[in-house]
Amino acid sequence: MDEFDVIVIGGGSGGSAVAGRLAEAGKRVCLLEAGPRNDNMFIKTPGFMPFIRNASNYRYDTVPQKGLKGRIGYQPRGRGLGGSSAINAMIYIRGNRWDYDNWAALGCDGWSYDDVLPYFKRAEHNVRGEDEYHGARGPLWVSDQKYCNPGSHAFVDAATQLQLPHNADFNGAKQEGFGLYQVTQKDGERWSAARAYVEPLRSSHNLDIRIGVTVQRIEISEGRARGVTYTVAGKERTLSARGGVVLSAGAFNSPQIMMLSGIGPAAHLKEHGIDVLADMAAVGSDLQDHPDYVSSWETDNTDFIGTSLKGSVRMVKAIVEHRRKRTGIMTTPYAEAGGFWKVMNDAPAPDVQWHFVPAMLEDHGRQSVKGHGFSLHACVLRPESRGTVRLASNDADDAPRIDPNFLDDERDMATLRAGVRLSHRIVDAPAMAVYNPQDRYPVDLDDDDALDDLIRSRADTVYHPVGTCRMGSDPDSVVDPQLKVRGINGLWIADASIMPRLVSGNTNAPSIMIGERCADLVKAELKH
Repeated sequence: MDEFDVIVIGGGSGGSAVAGRLAEAGKRVCLLEAGPRNDNMFIKTPGFMPFIRNASNYRYDTVPQKGLKGRIGYQPRGRGLGGSSAINAMIYIRGNRWDYDNWAALGCDGWSYDDVLPYFKRAEHNVRGEDEYHGARGPLWVSDQKYCNPGSHAFVDAATQLQLPHNADFNGAKQEGFGLYQVTQKDGERWSAARAYVEPLRSSHNLDIRIGVTVQRIEISEGRARGVTYTVAGKERTLSARGGVVLSAGAFNSPQIMMLSGIGPAAHLKEHGIDVLADMAAVGSDLQDHPDYVSSWETDNTDFIGTSLKGSVRMVKAIVEHRRKRTGIMTTPYAEAGGFWKVMNDAPAPDVQWHFVPAMLEDHGRQSVKGHGFSLHACVLRPESRGTVRLASNDADDAPRIDPNFLDDERDMATLRAGVRLSHRIVDAPAMAVYNPQDRYPVDLDDDDALDDLIRSRADTVYHPVGTCRMGSDPDSVVDPQLKVRGINGLWIADASIMPRLVSGNTNAPSIMIGERCADLVKAELKH
């Protein structure tokens, strides 16, 4: 039986950071990943994001959402090295200072903003250089966009015309305002967590990377995680872990693996014929995600990305330019600009985030739209609605049952309604009005009922699920503030599932921070 110091399950944002840092520190690490290596042109070229192969995306569906008029939602999740950082829009956002101070107030000692900032900085290689808020010596490259659509600049100008402040750094002193996003790219290519933490160690004897494997369960005996059983090419194998196991399979698959290993709500496990090792009701509960509404406008201006003869010729030229120089339109993250603002008076921090896309988006980009135009996402940053992740069966190959319970809480609806109204005000401002945009989904914005009906007909995720193995100091939490699973020795969780409250922004950077911190916590534990 193969034996390692630590086995890391999942090579995504958190898992790549944990595995890389532990291997760097001299630990013998095995990294298990279900998907492929993710080193092809479609992954590396930012503009090919809509065309990334299905092998790199779990493409999960939700159960029918009563808050979305019974519709089934779409939940893309990264599969392969880099996880969702290999297929996402590359936006580098950490969240708001208030988020982490609130985690600490909820009992997560050591997770205040001042506690986590050093880990963000340690991870970061920001092209703007090092300062009070940013690092420039880490493995994760954070860059300014090499190309921005003129419409994205116009969007930022339109926001400032409404007296909404410009912000050149959403991860600095203040999050509030509107501007262009920084992205996880290096020299015009996507820079996933795997490229940052795993690829540099590929020839290291300390890091054993196994792709294309399906984890069946964590092997637990006498209250300790002692190894992992997985299947590959139809054969079952078990690895042994001297120091322990780090679970980093994400907000959907981490609770699934926990439950398949006998840790979770007892009645649910028994329902699927799984022996209960630890009755833990919070596993798979507290699912939080950013509910998102995409407003969309059509325009005759062909500067925007779209389907036309002129647009197609431009994209062919752009592909050639990117292959030669790694510059131009194909470096786009699509969500080029955006902002954070408070739409509810009692919010402690910005409660809505906007993503401006210089193209018309329909059904998560899965449905093509003829012509040219632009889209504007508005999402609720700190939703009150809570959902669940449950097993569909005791087969590890079956997708989990995902129920985000979107817009169940009326407070989420009120916030999103206000956010969509501000979206339209920005597009009505002179800088955007020059494009003569035609609303593809016109509605009386003053009519709450009509607007709510439209939102519930079209809203869905903006891809930030968290909370299903939440951290806390209370006995009902899944992990303690050292990220150790309660009641099980030698088992840590390091991904977005541990967030007690969803952060106010995109979740890739926080997940990498969690991985960095977990590596330190594991190293400290293994010294004893």
